[in-house]
Amino acid sequence: MPRQIPARIHGVAAPEAGGGDAEPGTGPAHDPAQTLPYSLGLDDSDTPYDVIDALTLAEFVSGRQPWASTTRLDRIRPGAKLVPRGARVLRTVEEDDRRSTLAAGEGWTLRAVVWRSGGGEVTVTADNAKVGRAVLKKAVKNAKAEPLPQDESVAMGFWYHSARRGPYRTTRSIAAAPWAQIRRNYAGSAATAFDKLMAVGRDDVAGRLILLHGPPGTGKTTVLRSLAREWRDWCRMDCVLDPEALFGDTGYLMDVAIGRTGEEEETEHTRWRLLVLEDCDELIRGEAKRSTGQALSRLLNLTDGLLGQGRNVLVAITTNESLGALHPAVVRPGRCLAQIEVGPLDFQEATEWLGTSQGVGSASTLAELYALKNGAAPVEAHRAPISDGMYL
Repeated sequence: MPRQIPARIHGVAAPEAGGGDAEPGTGPAHDPAQTLPYSLGLDDSDTPYDVIDALTLAEFVSGRQPWASTTRLDRIRPGAKLVPRGARVLRTVEEDDRRSTLAAGEGWTLRAVVWRSGGGEVTVTADNAKVGRAVLKKAVKNAKAEPLPQDESVAMGFWYHSARRGPYRTTRSIAAAPWAQIRRNYAGSAATAFDKLMAVGRDDVAGRLILLHGPPGTGKTTVLRSLAREWRDWCRMDCVLDPEALFGDTGYLMDVAIGRTGEEEETEHTRWRLLVLEDCDELIRGEAKRSTGQALSRLLNLTDGLLGQGRNVLVAITTNESLGALHPAVVRPGRCLAQIEVGPLDFQEATEWLGTSQGVGSASTLAELYALKNGAAPVEAHRAPISDGMYL
């Protein structure tokens, strides 16, 4: 049992201030009978970050500040603190992956979180909506980072399941080279297959699964970024960071498959979506049905079963497994829009790529060629099989 810290925060009903018929957050009047009894406790399993969360809730739960709103920013300019000028800073917590600040002013409380990944979140509670909205506006003013030039980047969504938020999607602008610029990174047969895939339009979709298989370091992730760029006019790309959780939780799967109404503009709902599941070897290999339970069935249902009906959803999977090791249901005819082996470049292709034959083996992955280009030791002619790592 965690040891209880004696100090506790106890809520009390806010004093009556006029009639109780006003809409919450539109003025000081509220119904004290609707105030929730509460007790916010801390024990030795909590962190300073949890203290700020608890203190942020206190004024809202008590009813003293009945209006609340949260704004999330995907990309914040360096140095932005998300705290309005003149605010009283009450608590600040610095952690490895985030900075959290609790601030207050006349009639309002603010919690600002800046993540090391580049995004952030601001929550404001206030006496009324007018005060709260004004504080929120000041907190995020000039905080957004400048977008990358359109010709150098593409917007990509990232899904993950948070214990605190549940299913959550954030967006990042990522660098993505044009296909014509990176085509030379791929062996002849793979490059030809990717030519056809890059040219696919919304009316050409036949099959909902894109399967890229081959050794680590051959450029599977790189080509998917380029695909996001080539398809950006008609298809949005989302990377699922925890595919094992996605197919293990039906609620999470439904959120991702159906999408979040209201998060995007109306035009977004008519676009296709491409869900990227990287390095899903255990999900689609031959014994997957036995080892992963219903996960494989749910994946197949998303691509061409009832779950996928009426939803413009494609799924791209990358794996290091050979085609023969994959489950027959995954590779059956008609299921895949594209099924491409992304292998190493042969000696001639690698020599042309590098501009010299020095250090080039009989077959070289893209990762090995970049290593050679940067001065690494030559590739061994008979190297041992590569395990996880060297992803591009």
